[in-house]
Amino acid sequence: MTTAILLVAGVGSRLRPLTDHRPKCLVSLGEETILARQVRLLSAAGVTRLVLSTGYAAEAVHAALAGCPLPVTFVHNPDYATTQNIVSLHRALGAVTDGDVVKLDGDVVFTGALLPRVLRRSDGAVVAVDDRQPVRDEAMKVSARGGVAERFGKGIAPAEAMGESIGVEWFGERARETLSAAVASAVNAGRTDLYYEDVYADVVARGVRMACVGVGDLPWTEVDDPADLARAVDLVRSAG
Repeated sequence: MTTAILLVAGVGSRLRPLTDHRPKCLVSLGEETILARQVRLLSAAGVTRLVLSTGYAAEAVHAALAGCPLPVTFVHNPDYATTQNIVSLHRALGAVTDGDVVKLDGDVVFTGALLPRVLRRSDGAVVAVDDRQPVRDEAMKVSARGGVAERFGKGIAPAEAMGESIGVEWFGERARETLSAAVASAVNAGRTDLYYEDVYADVVARGVRMACVGVGDLPWTEVDDPADLARAVDLVRSAG
């Protein structure tokens, strides 16, 4: 049983006024929202349930998924405005007791060909990496050896990076348990300022093999601002 964890707590302030009363995941791409598109593609890829970690405008997310064909669990991060996404992930992982998980940032737009590359049946983990585009200094980067992730972070020098982590990862059941323990340790120690990727190095150190899968040949974009949104709309129009 594969659970999708969607992190949809953020405010999306750079997209205002579109996000005055709704989070980024509910911004329209044309015929569907970012969230509706993600749910459709996840269902088509064989995901069987959803866990959404909400924060800003949570009631709008609840309303948007009324009648969703997949079972949905909502967990809420009331501290979304003062903590990083490790807290939202921690709360979501607490709602998963079995099976594997695929974790998605709530603002990433991609094509249907991406998820089949990421979803696996093993005890390890997979991270989707854009290995084609020039790596931006501010991007969340991944360094790897032999196709296996070693380090994650914005501070990795572009020359040392395999590419940019796009915000989609898969964890087999044992790897999920290790991830849950690592995230819980960080949060319980008060490290709520961390990005979840900051803990992935700890997951690797605990023995989880995180395979890097190149997806740079596939259209994708993170939606942070109006220019990103325009790219996302173009992606959907051309790729469907």
